[in-house]
Amino acid sequence: MQILVVEDETAIADFVQRGLESEGYGVTCAYDGDEGERRALAKGVDLVVLDLMLPGKDGLSVLRSIRREKPALPVIVLTARDAVDDKVAGLDSGATDYMTKPFAFDELTARIRAHLRRPTNGEPTELGAAGIHVDLLSRAVTLHGEAIHLSAREFELLAYFLRHPNQVLSREQILSAVWGYDFDPGTNVVEVYVGYLRRKLATDRMPAPIETLRSVGYRLATG
Repeated sequence: MQILVVEDETAIADFVQRGLESEGYGVTCAYDGDEGERRALAKGVDLVVLDLMLPGKDGLSVLRSIRREKPALPVIVLTARDAVDDKVAGLDSGATDYMTKPFAFDELTARIRAHLRRPTNGEPTELGAAGIHVDLLSRAVTLHGEAIHLSAREFELLAYFLRHPNQVLSREQILSAVWGYDFDPGTNVVEVYVGYLRRKLATDRMPAPIETLRSVGYRLATG
């Protein structure tokens, strides 16, 4: 597997490169946003570790370019920006995962392993239920045949529901599976994004098929 590290601090880039190479990965580094974008959009990259504060093109711009051209390429943001607004902006721009500095190298490698797992025999690249169709590779979504636009995080939330139709999913399960890192236990981010999805999945004839089970969780009802 080939990993691209886009990081302008050479000491951090070198540390990550040496560590990942010791784990058996092929690693290349880019030290500014323009070079990082060019390398990320070239062939042969399986995952990108991306800083946000870069000389030249900033990390969010690089991330958006990757999402337009390579919607299925995993991108782990690794940055000193730890404010909730920064995390939300990174995830909504298409980050697969978001880690803040300082970081534990073992955690980074665990997340890389998780995101490099490919669909295996019988694992679908398309999901559908309740009139919803999702293409996991192109990230296209239709509702009763009509295209709808979802943010990156809305897409991941919907895909998680579609992987577990008619199953009650707790708020904690959703946070872990969709956001992939620990939020303040008091956050209402799940409730907010379920609300976003419901508005986009509702039609004039019927409400969105996401049900709330008070004090338990949420369920995508298919019939």
